[in-house]
Amino acid sequence: MVAFISHVTIDCRDAYAQAQWWKKVLGYADDPDEPGQPGDAEVAIADPEGEGQALLFVQVPEGKNVKNRVHLDLRPRVEHRDDELATLLDLGATFVADHRGIAGPGTGWVVLADPEGNEFCILRSVAELEQA
Repeated sequence: MVAFISHVTIDCRDAYAQAQWWKKVLGYADDPDEPGQPGDAEVAIADPEGEGQALLFVQVPEGKNVKNRVHLDLRPRVEHRDDELATLLDLGATFVADHRGIAGPGTGWVVLADPEGNEFCILRSVAELEQA
């Protein structure tokens, strides 16, 4: 059997609000066939360039209780990691852990959480990797 990932599903309390926040973070857009509306139980967003993985936010009654078993690793397209980190914090991300410099200067990542507490990481940008 061979399969492919259609989208990544993220459980949340408010599917619409989470989708709106992640659209700002990723530069994504609504699914043109089913744009999300406030109160929707499911909201899908996707990369308008067709390069990134689609995300589906699904409303569930329970809140997040423990560390994610799966999380997103974000690599900035243009900005350097620390510039993107500042932008994410300004958008409402919460700082969780700092792993910058873990393998020497200019390496590592930072763990953040979205407005509902789902962890994700911000990695070094492509430009930073090319400079290493």
